[in-house]
Amino acid sequence: MRAVPNWAVVTAAAAPVLLVAGWTVAESRQPPGYDPVRDTISELAGQGATDAWIMVTALVLLGCCYLAVAAVLHAAGLPSRFLLAVGGVATIALVAFPRPPVGGSLSHGIAATVAVLALALWPAGSALRLPRGRDNAHPAAPQPPWAFRRAVGLGATVVLLALFGWSAFEVTSGSRTGLAERVTAVAVSLWPLLAVLSARRAHLTWAAGGTTTVGPALPLTGVVTPDPLRPPPGSTARRSDPLP
Repeated sequence: MRAVPNWAVVTAAAAPVLLVAGWTVAESRQPPGYDPVRDTISELAGQGATDAWIMVTALVLLGCCYLAVAAVLHAAGLPSRFLLAVGGVATIALVAFPRPPVGGSLSHGIAATVAVLALALWPAGSALRLPRGRDNAHPAAPQPPWAFRRAVGLGATVVLLALFGWSAFEVTSGSRTGLAERVTAVAVSLWPLLAVLSARRAHLTWAAGGTTTVGPALPLTGVVTPDPLRPPPGSTARRSDPLP
């Protein structure tokens, strides 16, 4: 089990901070007509935004955080790390296709959809690579970090996909698009942090020799379990009932 570097924990923790701080500062620079419940984050980095560079910088740094975590989070496995990296690249691509002042942008919409879907699906990628139930082929293998266990990973993906569905509904026929987008963005930015903390804790436990194994512990070779009905060796005590 590979160690998780300290900078990876800091980077993962910086992702939600950059996101929230970016839109908070960018919102304060917009005209009074901007409504964070109704209007999207993309408008803060769009062509018609005031000081769009604030949200642009936050999105670029956010995507870099995802890429950095994907590079070192070996416990997640290659499929999940690939999806996390795709989410990071798509997040950076959002600023390459800014939203116009009026109407929408197909390229921007595709980049946003790819980013959210990749960041919502990557927890399930690590869960699906695990065996169902106990791994009989490797009974002494340590359990995976809790964030990468089947039930946890699949549950996280279900929740994130439900938030993505809410955002899609608000974009097409709702009036709280900004709120749905912000909740979804914070949720997908928090899971890499939880995954990194989980992997780091599992590695520290494993390094300290306190790892939990899957399946029953195997007896040591050559050790004979004493018979509780017989007296200890060398004892002269008489038995009350003869043994054959």
